[in-house]
Amino acid sequence: MRITLRQMELFLEVAKIGHLTQVAKKFNLSQSAVSMALKELESILGCKLFERIQKKLILNEKGRAFYEEIEPLIYRLRDIESEFMQMENKGKLIIGCSTTIADYIMPHIVCEYMHEYPEVKIQMKIANTAEIAKMTQEGAIDIGYIEGDINCNNCIITPIGKDELVVVTGDKSLTKKKEHYIDTLLDKKWILREEGSGTRSEFIRKIGKFANDLNIYLELRHTEAIINVLKEVEDSLSCVSKIAVKKYLERGELYELKIKGFEFGREFYQIFYKSKYQSELFKKFSFYARSRFAQILGDRYAESL
Repeated sequence: MRITLRQMELFLEVAKIGHLTQVAKKFNLSQSAVSMALKELESILGCKLFERIQKKLILNEKGRAFYEEIEPLIYRLRDIESEFMQMENKGKLIIGCSTTIADYIMPHIVCEYMHEYPEVKIQMKIANTAEIAKMTQEGAIDIGYIEGDINCNNCIITPIGKDELVVVTGDKSLTKKKEHYIDTLLDKKWILREEGSGTRSEFIRKIGKFANDLNIYLELRHTEAIINVLKEVEDSLSCVSKIAVKKYLERGELYELKIKGFEFGREFYQIFYKSKYQSELFKKFSFYARSRFAQILGDRYAESL
């Protein structure tokens, strides 16, 4: 048998008050229950802790030594309990983000939140959409932010904004036409994200039957790596988030190609395991992140807030 927290709490109170009846009343216990708890404690320690002097329990030398050891521990445990009961703005969250969100959106949100609430720590794990969904189901993260649709029966998935995907190239000669038919571009050097990427999945889904003839020249895990290749390799194209290439388009380092009959876009989603315990910190960050996504992307998404 091991010492319990209740035994130590009762011991401290009896040491201070000296009467079992008063301690029993304070803890809403019977006097015999308090007496039994003290006897079990003394049995575990193998020594007497009290002397009975004039109907009052007084600590002996062993009792005083034990008291000095456990009193600060009990007070610290009470402090911790109090802190956790009021820790809406304190604690640690582990969030997962798919690559586009991790590179271009979430760092700003996380930094803003931790600046406003310095006692909150947020760890960010980066992976593709499929991997984030897997982490969510396995409990490796508290909450995830993904791009594109995902099948996760045990998850609560909420849309938090719409992202525009664009076909881009670094080859200016391809911009001579105002619009292209997708079938005239299939043999170009397509640089795509890896399997499991929300960006890639949405692009392949939208072009449908044409995907079978698509010349996938290179697969890369990060959008910035794709951008670097596009700027160097002639006849290369990709479909990426407009957020990721906005500055390159403005500077004339990349060019957007219009594809006749096709508009590419996808939702950003918040995802978490449906049976997860939602602490006050979890709920507050979740609402904050959804609000900031709507502001950053220019969408209100009021129904998700």
